Amino acid sequence: MSKIYIVLTYSGTFLSKLVKIYTQKEYSHVSISLDENLKQMYSFGRLNPYIPFFAGFVKESPKYGTFKRFRKTKTKIYSLEVDERQYERIIKIIKKIDLDKKHYRFNIIGLFAVALHLKIRRERHFYCAEFVKYVFDNSNLQIELPDIVKPEDFANIKGSSEVYTGILNEYHNN
Repeated sequence: MSKIYIVLTYSGTFLSKLVKIYTQKEYSHVSISLDENLKQMYSFGRLNPYIPFFAGFVKESPKYGTFKRFRKTKTKIYSLEVDERQYERIIKIIKKIDLDKKHYRFNIIGLFAVALHLKIRRERHFYCAEFVKYVFDNSNLQIELPDIVKPEDFANIKGSSEVYTGILNEYHNN
């Protein structure tokens, strides 16, 4: 068995504030990490920590990018055990998207459709929660998530264990 990590965050950016207002939940973003230290997390979000208008597939870390800029980012981290085949499949899906990232876009229309309880799915377009759900669905993980998925839905995954709650940049110090 291997572990993956589901990382819920709230950075305080303008978009994260909008998501938080709509959902009335503490966290507005979700990422997936393949290592306990979160050296590398994967999601869809802003490509440049200073320019919110460009978004897509991102490799995230508390040590650089958006989370380095927003040092007070709140987080809740969960671990989830997966079998070796599922783990290898997760790696393969993430690598495939990373290698072809110029053909993937942020699904801003889909993100705002969530507020209207609508699902607008566009090929090769994801917002953060859609991406993590896509990875899970295509890795044969038996996880029940709604079609119109939001970051907080990942806090209720059966079999996951809460690892940490606090400031993301302080997690490495624990």
